[in-house]
Amino acid sequence: MIMMKQVAIATLGFFIALFFIACSGSVNKPADVSIRHVSDIMKKFDILKLHESSPKLIGKDWMLITSGNEGKFNTMTASWGTLGELWNKPVVVVFIRPQRYTFEFMEANDYFTLCFFDENYRDALNLLGTKSGRDSNKIEESGLTPVKTENGIAFGEGRIIIECKKLYADFLNSDAFIDRKLVDYVYPDGDFHKMYVGEIVNVWRK
Repeated sequence: MIMMKQVAIATLGFFIALFFIACSGSVNKPADVSIRHVSDIMKKFDILKLHESSPKLIGKDWMLITSGNEGKFNTMTASWGTLGELWNKPVVVVFIRPQRYTFEFMEANDYFTLCFFDENYRDALNLLGTKSGRDSNKIEESGLTPVKTENGIAFGEGRIIIECKKLYADFLNSDAFIDRKLVDYVYPDGDFHKMYVGEIVNVWRK
């Protein structure tokens, strides 16, 4: 009987110790294999061979702008921007308002990605464009799968991923608008977008 009590106490002590170790985060955990590298599922692609309409790709199909790293990142849906050539480099230009949570990540990181999807992911893009990562785990709720790029994060369900390095950033200036009606219509509260010009450094496509 005494031996059974000793075994029970030892067993209880073992599980209590495990509990406190787990809570302290000191347990050696295997590497996180849930975030794969994009090269596992997509192939590198030459941006000069992308024969798709930029106004449709961005303005109609929409895109996710993502910045951060494997440890912490955020994404947002966007439909304003452009693809083109500037300063003898292939570039993207995107616009983010300062109140967006993704803005903080764009300011803190040198790289960001654009991710484009098939139409059947429209609901996920709607969700990611209307919910804030400050208030909920919207990425998990969307059902999309984060993947690592060379310098950041994108999503494995995308059909095209463009990785960009920031070259230039500045807020739009009210005084520079020639069409003054745009200021009143788009920025009645004065929350002007910040414009980011990014050099296209990597492209992947399924």
